[in-house]
Amino acid sequence: MQIRETKIDGCYEIEPVIFQDNRGSFIKTFQQDVFSAKQLETNFREEYYSVSYRNVLRGLHFQLPPKEHKKIVYCVLGEVIDAVVDLRISSPTYGQFDIFRLTADNAKIIYIPPGLAHGFYVVSETAIMMYKVSTVYSPEHDAGIKWNSAGIPWPSKTPVVSKRDSDFLDLSDFKSPFTSSV
Repeated sequence: MQIRETKIDGCYEIEPVIFQDNRGSFIKTFQQDVFSAKQLETNFREEYYSVSYRNVLRGLHFQLPPKEHKKIVYCVLGEVIDAVVDLRISSPTYGQFDIFRLTADNAKIIYIPPGLAHGFYVVSETAIMMYKVSTVYSPEHDAGIKWNSAGIPWPSKTPVVSKRDSDFLDLSDFKSPFTSSV
């Protein structure tokens, strides 16, 4: 398992070892010792997945303090363009984004610290995204910024977006409560 820094402090791209043979593949998505050695979260409280179709865009989501969480995400079916936006006002990359191509074949994992908004766009016919989070979901702390307000070059200017995601504030209007740089 290789863990690489991204341009956003505290956000990592993780490339697991993929074991392949004539039956298919086997991929280890989490190893406590490897995560601990990099001081990454190892105590995840919830895990879930979403099924989405081509041209769907989900995001940009996060949990507000004091229920913010660390998150790992990966794609187990299909292909997505995954994005994070730094909302930490004391961070040198505040307001900046990074994007990743996540596929079932490349098995890449993104580790997302608190204070980053997260979203993805489905490129394939169908995509299944897995999530592990360090805190229990809190509806009162669930928040987001508008998907098209951070300058992310999404593959479509007219994706399928939920009403909730369309109604979020623009990044420029969001008053961030996040101050930690990691």
